[in-house]
Amino acid sequence: MKRSLLNLNDIKQKINAIKGKDIEISINRGRRKVEIYKGVVEHIYPSVFTVKVLDNCNTKAVSCSYSDVLCGYVKIEGDKNTVINQND
Repeated sequence: MKRSLLNLNDIKQKINAIKGKDIEISINRGRRKVEIYKGVVEHIYPSVFTVKVLDNCNTKAVSCSYSDVLCGYVKIEGDKNTVINQND
């Protein structure tokens, strides 16, 4: 098992730094179900953050916890300098 190089505070700081920027978020829901969204980090709360999904038809928000990012269930990619995942 690989040891994570980030802790929760590091993840919170990185997500706070990309607030308002375009990202692509992939969420592993288990049993080969992976959801991929393009959006913008909209709100940051103490335990979770929300991503406003950029879709032509509907506007919705997806919420994720910082621990999901730490465990690797959520991966965030922006430009080449902003990639947040458990192997970061």
